Amino acid sequence: MELKSIEVTVSGRVQMVMFRDFVQRKATKLGLMGTVENKPDGTVHVVAEGDDTNLKKLIAYLHKGSVLSRVDDVAVTYKEPLGAFERFTITY
Repeated sequence: MELKSIEVTVSGRVQMVMFRDFVQRKATKLGLMGTVENKPDGTVHVVAEGDDTNLKKLIAYLHKGSVLSRVDDVAVTYKEPLGAFERFTITY
């Protein structure tokens, strides 16, 4: 399996709506490693590493969002994987 990495900025109503928990649960279920955190500008920042198929599934989940969220935009950038993550965590 070739390791791939994405960096994603999700905008919309994505804070205070269980969005980070949603992302962590989906990423963990897909076997991805990385982090998710709220940013001061109201966006959510996601870094995920794993195989391309599961990264694409995560991107689809990010477009859909959690039950209470409203996703306006999902900006995805592919990066070189660092291999520095042991699991998928929420950064507070």
